Amino acid sequence: MPRFLELPRRYNAASHFVDRHIAEGRGDKIAVIDDRGRYSYAALAARVNQAGNLLKGMGVQPEQRVLLALLDGIDFPAMFFGAMKIGAVPVPVNTLLTTKDYDFLLRDSRAAVLAVSGALMEKFRPIISEQPFLKQVLISGQVPATVTPLADLLAQQSDQLETAPTTPDDIGFWLYSSGSTGSPKGAMHLQGDMIHTAVLYGEEVLGIREDDVVFSAAKLFFAYGMGNAMTFPLHVGATAVLMAERPTPAAVMKRLKDHQCSIFYGVPTLYAGILADKGITKDSGSGRLRRCVSAGEALPEEIGKRWQQLFGVDILDGIGSTEMLHIFLSNRPGNVRYGTTGEAVPGYDLRIVDEHGNPVEQGGIGELLVSGPSSAIAYWNNRAKSLAAFHGPWTRTGDKYLQTRDGYYIYAGRSDDMLKVSGIWVSPFEVESALSAHPKVLEAAVVAHTDTDDLIKPKAYIVLKDGIGADEALSEELKTFVKERLAPYKYPRWIEFVDELPKTATGKIQRFKLRDLA
Repeated sequence: MPRFLELPRRYNAASHFVDRHIAEGRGDKIAVIDDRGRYSYAALAARVNQAGNLLKGMGVQPEQRVLLALLDGIDFPAMFFGAMKIGAVPVPVNTLLTTKDYDFLLRDSRAAVLAVSGALMEKFRPIISEQPFLKQVLISGQVPATVTPLADLLAQQSDQLETAPTTPDDIGFWLYSSGSTGSPKGAMHLQGDMIHTAVLYGEEVLGIREDDVVFSAAKLFFAYGMGNAMTFPLHVGATAVLMAERPTPAAVMKRLKDHQCSIFYGVPTLYAGILADKGITKDSGSGRLRRCVSAGEALPEEIGKRWQQLFGVDILDGIGSTEMLHIFLSNRPGNVRYGTTGEAVPGYDLRIVDEHGNPVEQGGIGELLVSGPSSAIAYWNNRAKSLAAFHGPWTRTGDKYLQTRDGYYIYAGRSDDMLKVSGIWVSPFEVESALSAHPKVLEAAVVAHTDTDDLIKPKAYIVLKDGIGADEALSEELKTFVKERLAPYKYPRWIEFVDELPKTATGKIQRFKLRDLA
């Protein structure tokens, strides 16, 4: 059964993740390092209180939404926990969306206040005056001469704030799904959800400690990044390094080296990009690095092994979701088995079922269901999608898996990405992993394509490493390479070389776009 921590009936997440550290003597310790400065736990607590007072002064009521379109920096945790502390509901959103997307999110969430980074204002400016629910806009960073920046507005507020009498079961925050298969859905999480992930994964699997310095390439608006660089370090009193810019290999390695980070969180695409950069060596990063984590997409076995050889640190591959808030299935330190996603995180239960909801036979492929204490309770204003995803204590992940005899889970692909070739299910990830093991391949994505007889066969889109030329000979070489490693019917019948693969902001390959091309 899922393991629920015993929380007091009166509970507010800001008290645990921020205020507690002052009482426990960590006020002078550095909590956050961003592109502009270093902030102690006392400074963070004061800024959270000022954010809460600012929102209260604007008339924000408990349970009202506050949309956060903020680049990673100190204002993100300040506004997030400031809203939660007064009982309001922060709604962090992807900072790489379009104006049309933001219009939908403002209307769907009915947010009364928008906190936005100045660099993103051009996306919001055309739609702000048309919003039926939005009352106030707060701009972080650079602002027009006629606008008072968020930092100045916060400085005008008291740094003392009474905590709202919330419970662990109050709605605490929303996270919108990526919307890769339709409009984004607002997953509603509770005040008590974050501490469960911080204890069950952050402490019991990752082993995060107070002396850690962490850096996450995944941004704070993403469920994965929020745990990595905000709730996990703030749970144990560690230090988080935040970066506003895009996480290129060079930018990532600079942060790791400059701050001597001990924990790094990335995604498979980024790990592959760092390994492909011939200018990056072990000395390019941190001498204190002791943990690396990957999620967002399944980690190809070859990438994990090469990373360990170069940096001497294993990558803990895991899977989580917006709905479950963070990783619920993961490899363990000292017990990494590349090519698998490991075992269930303590406190979470897993099942693999067929299309009728029945358990699959040992070694069979089915859909993964998860039950755990950090699950969202529903999607906002979307009963049909909520009923399809949440089944009592169980949540559908949309991922296909199989389980080995000794209990390890092997990823097979998203449910809507699976291929049926010659009447047999084929995992696109298995074919992609085989292709990625070739020394000339940087990335691969496999989708279904119909042949002249209207039968489904695998087609591969390949991104080659720098300096490698694409030709028919290489295409045939790659097909043979896969045939030698997998069952013959799994090899890609067509190979198309591309400059890049379409991805979400969180690094997931958008195979549906490739299917449209195929």
